[in-house]
Amino acid sequence: MMLPRRRVCAAWLMAAAGANSTASAQRVVLAGRMGDRALLVIDGRPRTVAVGQAAEGVKLIRWVNATGGGSDSAELEYQGTLLRMSVGATPAQIGVAPPGTAAREVVLSAGPGGHFTTVGSINGKSVSFMVDTGATLVAIGSADADRLDIDLTGARLGMTQTANGAVPVQLVVLNSVRVGELELANVGAAVMPLPMPVVLLGNSFLSRTQMRRENDVMRLQRR
Repeated sequence: MMLPRRRVCAAWLMAAAGANSTASAQRVVLAGRMGDRALLVIDGRPRTVAVGQAAEGVKLIRWVNATGGGSDSAELEYQGTLLRMSVGATPAQIGVAPPGTAAREVVLSAGPGGHFTTVGSINGKSVSFMVDTGATLVAIGSADADRLDIDLTGARLGMTQTANGAVPVQLVVLNSVRVGELELANVGAAVMPLPMPVVLLGNSFLSRTQMRRENDVMRLQRR
């Protein structure tokens, strides 16, 4: 699943700069590009910024090799430090994750087809999850969004690519996402305009855990 851009190259790059150890660390993801704007996910919250603009202290300075071949690269400034990031680079984490519950780890077993499914909750209401490492954000179908009473009033609009082509989505931030006893706050999500059999547990949750797979067992450990 890819999130909004015209010809967006959806991928994950997580970066933060912490020259001052007393400053509040942030988790920053360069998820893609929409024209001259960057799609960032900051501590699980989707943000769109233009060149020269900033969101939560992260400023987009410029794009590098914007129209050439290969992956797009951007220069960002965070806490006075310039960072160059390429869409599609290997994820990296600097800083700490937002606090969750005391639980440190959840263990999942693969089901039919090798998919990892489990039960959990969104904003305190039960849902069925399927782990999807290719999804940028947690993806929720329209019926589940209604049942969960997700407020779409201030949702941002975007597009996502599916097997049936591009479809519009609404970008929101979930107060909490819980898998087993592992709970994280402020998790970015995309509400799909169609029913889905399960909620896709995407990288806005997974990237804030240490994920390990051993054969048919997956372990998610809170960072």
